[in-house]
Amino acid sequence: MIYLTRRERFSAAHRMYRHEWTDEQNLEIFGKCSNPNWHGHNYELFITVKGEISEDHGCVINMDILKEIIHKNVINKLDHKNMNLEVDFMKGKIATTENLVTAIWNELKGPVEEAGASLHCIRVKETENNSVEYYG
Repeated sequence: MIYLTRRERFSAAHRMYRHEWTDEQNLEIFGKCSNPNWHGHNYELFITVKGEISEDHGCVINMDILKEIIHKNVINKLDHKNMNLEVDFMKGKIATTENLVTAIWNELKGPVEEAGASLHCIRVKETENNSVEYYG
C-alpha cells in the first residue's frame, strides 16, 4: 500500500456560533471565534490518499488529477469565502475545524475513489498551533 499526500492552501472567514444562542452564550462557549463580524484563517489542507501502484502508469493516482479533484470540489468553494454563508457543504454546520475536515472528506471521497485511489486521511491546519485530522 502506497500513501500520497497533497498539500493545498486556502483563506476563508467563519464564525463559530449557534443561531439559537445569544451573543453572550456564544462568547462563553466559542470565545473570540464567535465574533459577530467574522474572522479568518490561512488554512493548510493535507489530503492523503492510498492505493496500489498501477502497472499501467506507475502511480497510485496522477497528481494532476488529484489536484483537479481537490480544487473542483473543495478549494474553489472555500478560498476567499465565508464558510458560514457561501460554502454549500458547510450549510447548517457550526464552522469548526472538526466539521470542516469531515465535510471536506465527504466532498472528496467519491471523486478520489472514481480516480482509482482511496482517501486515507485529511488534515486541516487552521493555525500554526491547531490542526484536525480525520480518517473517515
